[in-house]
Amino acid sequence: MANEQSALQPLFSRPSPHLLNQQFEGNTFFITRDTADKAPEGPPFQFSRLVCDYDFISGHARHFPVLLKNGKRLQKDAEQTLFAALGEKPQTDQPVANLAAAARNYLTKLRIKNPDEPQAASLIWLHALAIGYSPAYLSENADGIRRDWPRIPLPADRKVLEASAALGEKIAALLDSETDVPGVTSGKIGAVFKTIALVTKTGGGAIDPSGDDLAVTAGWGHHGKAGVVMPAKGKTNQRPFDPAEMRAIEQEGGAAAKEARRLLGDKTLDIYLNDAAYWRNIPLGVWGYSIGGYQVIKKWLSYRELPILGRALTPEQVRQVTNMARRIAAIVLLQPKLDENYQQVKGAAYAWADEK
Repeated sequence: MANEQSALQPLFSRPSPHLLNQQFEGNTFFITRDTADKAPEGPPFQFSRLVCDYDFISGHARHFPVLLKNGKRLQKDAEQTLFAALGEKPQTDQPVANLAAAARNYLTKLRIKNPDEPQAASLIWLHALAIGYSPAYLSENADGIRRDWPRIPLPADRKVLEASAALGEKIAALLDSETDVPGVTSGKIGAVFKTIALVTKTGGGAIDPSGDDLAVTAGWGHHGKAGVVMPAKGKTNQRPFDPAEMRAIEQEGGAAAKEARRLLGDKTLDIYLNDAAYWRNIPLGVWGYSIGGYQVIKKWLSYRELPILGRALTPEQVRQVTNMARRIAAIVLLQPKLDENYQQVKGAAYAWADEK
C-alpha cells in the first residue's frame, strides 16, 4: 500500500523531508515567493517557526531556514542544493547559519565574529523582514518586487543592521499568532488596541457561546469549483469612530495621535459573524491589510463560514480574530519607523560590487 501511495504522488507539491528536517527547536523560517500573482499583495514576506502550507502566501511559499542542521547535507552529492555544505567536512549536527559566503563576508566586515551563533545568524533575515514591511520600500520598488524575488538593501553600518533587525524582530513577534505580544494581546494592553475588534452582541446583552451566536453565517466564504474555498462579500458596517474609540487613539498623544489616525484610517468597520454578533471597531487600515496577496482577516473568515467549517467558532477562535486585528494594527502603527529605517539603509547601503 505504501508503494502504491508513493506512485500516486504528484510531480509537484511533494513533501520535502530535507526542509521538514530543518523544523527544529529554536529555528525559524523566512518565507517569500519568486513572483507576485495578486494585487494588492502587501508585504511579500512571512516569518514562522513552522513549515507552512505551499499556498500560505500567494505565489507559493518558499521557505528559507535561518539555521541549517549538518549531517547528510554536507555530503558532496548534496552540495548543489539549498542544504549544501558550508564547511569543508561534516563534523557535528550543530546547526549553522544559512548564509552564503558573500553574506558571511559581509558580516565579517561589520565585525560580527560568529555568524553561526543564532542571534547573529538571524540578523540579515530579520533586517529583510523589517525592510519588506516598509510601505516606502514596497512602493519605490513595486515593479521589481512584482516580477521577481524581492531585493533587499543591506546597510554598511553594524549598528544600523542591528537596529533594523530589532524592528524585524518586532514584526516577527506580531506575525507569530501562537505567542502573545505584551501590550498588544496580553499584559497591560495599550489604549489604542484595547478598543479594537471587541466581540459584541447585536442590540446589547451577553453572547451565548453554546448557541448560534458564534456561528459564521454572514456570507464570508463558499465552495467554488472543485471544492476550492472562495472568499465572499460578508456583512460589514462602515462608520465613524465613536467617542470612546477616538479617545483611545488620542491617547497616543499629539503628533503620534494624528499619525495613528492617518494610518488606521478615517473610518472603522463592524465585522459580522452573523445577525447576532460582530467584532466592533476594526479600522479600515487594519481590515484592508494584506500579507502575501491575501487580505488577512477576510481570508481567515472565508474558511470559517458554517457550511465550510461545519460548526460554530469556539470562544478561543473568536478571540483569535480580536488578537489578529490588534497585531495588524500594531504593524500598521510601526510603518513610520519601518519607512525611516528603510530610508536610512538605502542612504548608506553596502556596496556589493566590492565583493569578489
